[in-house]
Amino acid sequence: MPKGPKMPRFNLNWLYAIIIVILAYFFFTGGGNIGKQSSTEASYSDFKQFVSHGYASKVVVNKSESSLKMYVKAEHVRQVFHTGAKQVGVNPYVNVNFGSVDQVEKFLDAQQAQKHFNGNLEYEVSHNGFLDILLSLAPTIFFIAIWIFIIRRMSGGFGGGGSAGGSSIFNVGKSKAQEYGKDNSHDITFKDVAGQEGAKQEVQEIVEFLKNPKKYTDLGGKIPKGALLVGPPGTGKTLLAKAVAGEAGVPFFSMSGSDFVEMFVGVGASRVRDLFNKAKAKAPSIIFIDEIDAVGRARSNHPGMGGNDERENTLNALLTEMDGFGTNSGVIILAATNRVDMLDKALLRAGRFDREIHVELPDLNERKAIFKVHLRPVKIDKDLDIELLARQTPGFSGADIANVCNEAALIAARADKKAVTQQDFLAAVDRIIGGLEKKTKVMTADEKKAIAYHEAGHATISWFCQYANPLVKVTIVPRGRALGAAWYLPEERQITTKEAMLDEICALLGGRAAEDVFLGRISTGAMNDLERSTKAAYSMVAYAGMSDALPNLCYYNQDQYSFTKPYSDTTARLIDEEVQKMISEQYVRAKKLLEKYSEGHNALAQLLIDREVIFAEDVERIFGKRQWASRSEELLSSDDETKTADISVSVPEGNPQADDVITDTTPKDA
Repeated sequence: MPKGPKMPRFNLNWLYAIIIVILAYFFFTGGGNIGKQSSTEASYSDFKQFVSHGYASKVVVNKSESSLKMYVKAEHVRQVFHTGAKQVGVNPYVNVNFGSVDQVEKFLDAQQAQKHFNGNLEYEVSHNGFLDILLSLAPTIFFIAIWIFIIRRMSGGFGGGGSAGGSSIFNVGKSKAQEYGKDNSHDITFKDVAGQEGAKQEVQEIVEFLKNPKKYTDLGGKIPKGALLVGPPGTGKTLLAKAVAGEAGVPFFSMSGSDFVEMFVGVGASRVRDLFNKAKAKAPSIIFIDEIDAVGRARSNHPGMGGNDERENTLNALLTEMDGFGTNSGVIILAATNRVDMLDKALLRAGRFDREIHVELPDLNERKAIFKVHLRPVKIDKDLDIELLARQTPGFSGADIANVCNEAALIAARADKKAVTQQDFLAAVDRIIGGLEKKTKVMTADEKKAIAYHEAGHATISWFCQYANPLVKVTIVPRGRALGAAWYLPEERQITTKEAMLDEICALLGGRAAEDVFLGRISTGAMNDLERSTKAAYSMVAYAGMSDALPNLCYYNQDQYSFTKPYSDTTARLIDEEVQKMISEQYVRAKKLLEKYSEGHNALAQLLIDREVIFAEDVERIFGKRQWASRSEELLSSDDETKTADISVSVPEGNPQADDVITDTTPKDA
């Protein structure tokens, strides 16, 4: 049988619309009149005239409104309404406002005596019960409507995407965790996580335990309750968690630490309990809390010093759920943070987080593997040397390397290339570290000369200091906020010596010393150099115990709530004196080296003025081969491409920080 027309589905909003229309009708018609009636307005003088002429059939007075209705006889309709009786309908009347009821009554009595009015005088009370009730309830109805509107608007803002059954303001205490399972898991697996082999092995073991727990329980082992991923930003902590979600094959609840924080009191603790209840119901399962320092920050020992009770209540609820009287059998907690020093000690103890997995910056081989992962979707040139790129990016995190690959692709596309070449990648590294080149920036000849002598001073000092990082490139082309920069290839060493740190300070001061020796004046160009060298000297004296006057002492205070220095004023004065002495000695040393090799320095500065960019081979041509060839220099010299390519080397700290001053990108030591 052919189907009939599709009828629209009933919607409750239709009923609301009908009710509103009916109410509006009653409101605007004063309760409504069933019969068809006509009325007109008239003045009190006209009313008196109509009555005296005998037009009125009856008069109805409304005292509360000081008005009356004069009903007109059928035979006199035309005199009053100037139309026929059929057009005005049944019982037409005239509305009249009056001043005094007594005057109306006296007037009608007189007209009755004169036989002009023989109708009835009636009185009515004006009221519309339904309308009166509606008007009295109008404020309440208005606020209820506003409340319903707010609830509907807020329904998408509370409760989170992972909770079932919709959400509203009444679900504000529900967890916002997103749940991933077999049906909606991430496509990311451990194959997409390059480097970090140690961290990957740790989390892989957790996944294997969930898949095959009998292998471990037969030997008496217990499933770890929690693992904390710790490391600098961009090293892949969240990526590891996504890989766990893709590999585990069990329910995975993902949530950020900030999702527990809300303006309502008690919401954070409620969300913690709801999250763990959901995870327990689907055990074995995994809970991942990203940026846990937002909720797990150490509780204050001074509650009167601005402590946040709501945050501490949320933390207490988290501590209880992770390891309290209740049982969390089959629930593993993964968390990530780059500020582990701020976390509460009770949160870090065994039984809550049994493992602390360090996700550090990748080394040379790990960077090579990370490049291979991020180069998969990029159309690269067949001659691209990935090993060289890995050498050019010490201190880069996985996120930085991903940014390099993307930036290189954009640079190649801008030049209408069919593939991304090695030169594009080297330009991308330059762009990320130093910023965009500003070749159009106007500089005077004196400024250009000062910058050239400054950067040549850095290059000269680093060439003749044994432990200074090997030089790769020097440029006086403005880039970002820096007017010039010297690029180095830092050694990837785990510890550093006093001699190495002093050589680095000396190299930092080389720019200011060159201005002083060869130009006879100093400028603000060394501001960034002075800042970094001063910080390095203070860390040597106050933290590393490398001072002659304060040997083997460390004044580092990890207590973030301490308001006192861990040393006396006398010691503070001694620290200042030692730092000043150390800086002065290295500055004098830099000046002596520059005076000794003044001829080579001046040639180097003139070459910079002429070419704007020089490389390590140019410095070697002037000063001869460097006496202390490092492993990094040997790696660079082993590749013929490094002699001609526009080489740029990364700095662990990132972009130079300077305001319209000459800077260099000499890295700090850890």
